[in-house]
Amino acid sequence: MTQSVLSPVMVASENGRHGLLAGMALLRQGGCALDAVELATRMVEDDPTDHSVGYGGIPNLLGEVELDASIMDGRTLKSGAVAAVRGYGHPITLARRVMEQLPHVLVVGPGAERFAEETGAEPANQLTEAALAVWRPRFAENGLEPGALADLSAAARKITQSLILRDRRAPALPKTPKDDKLGTVNFLARDQHGHLASAVSTSGIAWKYPGRVGDSPIIGAGNYCDNRYGAVACTGMGELAIRASTARSVILYLKLGLPLAEAGLEALRDLAALEHEYDRRMNFVVLLPDGRHAGFTTVPGNQYLYMTTEMAEPQLARRTLLAA
Repeated sequence: MTQSVLSPVMVASENGRHGLLAGMALLRQGGCALDAVELATRMVEDDPTDHSVGYGGIPNLLGEVELDASIMDGRTLKSGAVAAVRGYGHPITLARRVMEQLPHVLVVGPGAERFAEETGAEPANQLTEAALAVWRPRFAENGLEPGALADLSAAARKITQSLILRDRRAPALPKTPKDDKLGTVNFLARDQHGHLASAVSTSGIAWKYPGRVGDSPIIGAGNYCDNRYGAVACTGMGELAIRASTARSVILYLKLGLPLAEAGLEALRDLAALEHEYDRRMNFVVLLPDGRHAGFTTVPGNQYLYMTTEMAEPQLARRTLLAA
């Protein structure tokens, strides 16, 4: 029996335009969803103007760029992830190698860097002057000298709290034209065979405490993909998605029979119920096996990108906001 050929589709966070173009070109040639999301993510990881992902990411408290990424195959539910990687680029490719070459899902820090070397990755400094130009002023705003916190004492931990965006009064900070301080890139894809894949990559929260890991490399929190129900990926304050298991929750609500819009809104309600004194921004995108897609957010006006084989350019769509 001949398998029907489906029209490929991809979905991404708003900063994924160039990646979508590359990924869709691969899908048009018959490529698989897993290859498409990896390629698309690598494009953003290489972009020095995106200070929330890969090369040029805004550093942590000590001025070090630490990268996180995860990838998931919706056909097999296999996944791979890396976190707190320093001195190497393309964490999404390293995450895929974890999935394919190790009996593990998540490898972090020095272990991930060792694995990168063993698998032939070339060391690459991810810090740029442009990122430092964004990083330094926040210290001055707090009466501090950049790089003066090598001794991570209790005082330094308090400084970390003040450096990370904080707002006790509102559930979400206003949307800015380009916010690199809580950013991440998401890609979801369905190929011509109906297989789904998802990928997430980030340099994490700017000025974060060294070794902090958000939701992006945590399967079930910032990323989840299952051919039977759909694919989900998150951006925003990762601690929230970790606590609510946001990506897996959306898939579970879909599995239980909730319509797409209601499944996404229910996951937003889960997030709204969390007590949290720092930035509360959270976004996620969803792609269903039938090609339908949607975005959800805690920030009014936020959008996401999507593209099909019939489209010459990615298009923006508005994310659904949970009503107060």
